[in-house]
This record gives sequence, C-alpha cells and structure tokens, in this order.
Amino acid sequence: MTIAPIHFAFALAFITLVGAQAGRVLLALAALRLGANPFEVGALAATFSVCPLMFAWVAGRLTDRFGARWLLTAGALGASCGLLVPFLFHTLPTLYVAGTLLGLGFSFYIVSVQNLVGTLGKQGEHAAQFSTFAMVAAVASFVGPMISGFSIDHMGVGSAFLVLAVIAAIPVPMLVAHGGVLPRGKPRSGPSESLGGILANPEVRRVLITSGLVLLGVDLFQFYLPVYGYAIKLSASEIGVILAMFAAASFVVRLVLPWLIARSSEETVLSHAFFIATASFILIPLFKSAIVLSVIAFVFGLGLGCGPPITMMLTYTQSPKGRSGEALGLRLTANHLARVVGPLVFGSIGSALGLFPVFWGNALMMAWGALLSWHGAKRRKAARG
Repeated sequence: MTIAPIHFAFALAFITLVGAQAGRVLLALAALRLGANPFEVGALAATFSVCPLMFAWVAGRLTDRFGARWLLTAGALGASCGLLVPFLFHTLPTLYVAGTLLGLGFSFYIVSVQNLVGTLGKQGEHAAQFSTFAMVAAVASFVGPMISGFSIDHMGVGSAFLVLAVIAAIPVPMLVAHGGVLPRGKPRSGPSESLGGILANPEVRRVLITSGLVLLGVDLFQFYLPVYGYAIKLSASEIGVILAMFAAASFVVRLVLPWLIARSSEETVLSHAFFIATASFILIPLFKSAIVLSVIAFVFGLGLGCGPPITMMLTYTQSPKGRSGEALGLRLTANHLARVVGPLVFGSIGSALGLFPVFWGNALMMAWGALLSWHGAKRRKAARG
C-alpha cells in the first residue's frame, strides 16, 4: 500500500506529540507527588528546553542537508529512552534526566516534521498545510494530558511512564518500514548566509520574539495549571481534562484559521490571540472550580491555540531558499530560550510570592505580545499601501 508522504508526516507528528505532551504533564505531576516545590517544577520545565535550545538550529541544518528519516528515528528513540528512566528509577533527579532526554529527542523530531510539512506542501498551500499540522498537534495535546491523568489515577506513576515510553517508540518501526517515502535532503542553493544575517531582518526578529511568547504562554499554562490544580486539591483526572479543554479549543480555532487570516492578516489574528490569553491568565487564579477552569482553558485555547501555526508559517515563508529547516530550527531555539528562562523566573516568583503573581506576570507578557503583533500588522498594512 502506497502512503502519501504528507499523511505519513502527519501520522508521525501525531504519535510523537502525544508522547511529548503526555510526558511533560506526567513529569510535572510526578515531581509534585515526590514533594517538589514550584521552583523545582519550573526547573523541570526548563530541562525539557535545554537540548532544543542548544541543538534545534543544528537539527534544522542537518534536516536540510540529509533529509528527515534518520533524524526522526533518532528523535523517537531519544524520547522513548528518556521516558524509561523514571520508570526504572523513580526519584526527583531522574525526572530531570528524563526531561533532558525527552527534550533532546523532541528537538530533532519536531524541526524535521515541521520542515517536512512545508517541503511537501505546494506553493499556495502552506497556510492549509500548517493549519492541518497544527490541528494534528491540537488533537495530540488533547489526547496526551488525558493519557497522563488517567494513567496515573488507574495505573500509578511508574506504569504511566512505561506506557508513554512505548508510545514514543512507535514511530521507529514506521520509519524503518516506510521512511523511504519521505524526501531526501537537498544541497543548499545560493550564497551562504550567516546566522547574524538572518537575525538582521527586523521582521524575522519580531516573529522569533512573538513565537517565543506564544510557546512560553502555552508552556507555563500547561505546567502551572497542574501546580494550581494540585494546590486547590483537584484530582489528576480533573487536571488532565482541564488541559485537554485547551487542546480541544486549539483544534477548533485551527479549523477556521485560514479563513481568519484571509479576512485580516497573520499579525492581526495573532494580536487578538494574545489579548485573549492575557484575560485568561488574569482569571485563572480567581477560581477553584474544575468546570470554570475548564471553560477558561477552552477560551485560552481559542486564543493562543492559533499562535504556533501562524509563527510557523511566517518563519517558513521568510526563510532563505534551501534553509527552511535551519530557520525553523532557529525558531525552536528562540522558543526554548524563552522556555528555559521563563519557568526559572516564574518558578522563583511562585516560590517566593505564590501562584497569583505567576499567572498575572504571564498576563503582562501576553499583553506585550499583543502590542508587538498589533504594531507588526500596522506596519505590514502600511507597506502594502
């Protein structure tokens, strides 16, 4: 049976993103059950981003040169091994090892998949292709936390890590059997361009900043919502359902994203998304009901859920010819720089001042992102005359 390369890429993305999203929630909840404080949870969130920060740009260069097949295989193996560590040795230090290995595998995997989505899409189809990829990610984000929450409640933390390790390894036999349908790498065309040359473009810098803010907002929501839910005595299943509501809303908004962009622009939609996220972060610590928090999470997803596909589209379309993987790797590097610094900063704030300042500090960051995107939309509109 012949497999369409783009469908194969989406299937690979779904399986890996389920494992990654479930793994991150599981790491946070496992740390809390081992007595970790908010700073330690923040540091755990940062470990997931250390390797993408260091290697995502390199991964992008490699996928441009050699293609995606073997990088995807290595990424899946790394993530699976990372999840096996706390299954074998369930202590707080092993959770940091697991977060690091999971992040390493994810960095090689996600850059390759994102570049595949752009490469396999024809001219004029990128908005639809990246929106579809984002919907796949949203479904994975819905399934992942549910798997974590119910696995912990019904099987225990250790068995939950084993389940996720198996899920993360599924792409390996798929790639061995069918990886030949994926395109090979292409030699770089045109003159070589330095990293500094890419960053000299003000539009690229703005996209990198807003992309980092989007991912930081989503990450801190996904890490500190469990902390807040644990503090107000919600069950793991309730926390999983709340996080899944964000993913469900992300799927809904990505269905209509091409239509929203066609009616305005990428930057205008992104600015509205940031404003919705601002209001959501303000409201979260004011309520303790799982139902109300689920509603807020859904609204949050309707807003910030459209951020990743928009910043992916802008990054891919603005990249130099033959260097799309490298540009997407640079975007992932910028995202994870925010993911390393942000959790440490907000973890310190949470330990010193409590969770209210964590959520309201996030609201201020989202407001900054809204202003950046709004001014970007105005500049682009003026440039178009």
